[in-house]
Amino acid sequence: MPALKKYPQELRERAMRLVEEARKEDPELSMHAAVTRIGQRTGVNAYTLRGWMKQAAIDAGERPGVSTADAKRVKELEAEVRELKRANEILLAASSFFARELDPRLPW
Repeated sequence: MPALKKYPQELRERAMRLVEEARKEDPELSMHAAVTRIGQRTGVNAYTLRGWMKQAAIDAGERPGVSTADAKRVKELEAEVRELKRANEILLAASSFFARELDPRLPW
C-alpha cells in the first residue's frame, strides 16, 4: 500500500476554489469532470480532491454527514474514554492489592 501524500493547506484551498470556479463558469460540468480536470492541473489526486469537496459540502451544511468539527470532538472523547478506562483499571488493581494487605483472611 503506498504511503499517504500530505498536500499543503494552500494547495488544498486553491484546488477546491478552482473546482468551484470551474463549476460556476460551466454549470453543466459534472463534479467528476471538474475534479478530474483540476486535479490534473494541480497535481492532486482526483479522488482526494473529490473527498475534500464532499467534506467541505458537509461542513457547510449542504449535504448530510459528520462535520470535521464533530469528527474531531468524537475522536477526542474516545481518547478520553480510553484514558479513563485505563485509570479505572489501575485504581481497581490498587484497591484490591491494598484490601488484601489489610485483611489477612483474603486469599492471594
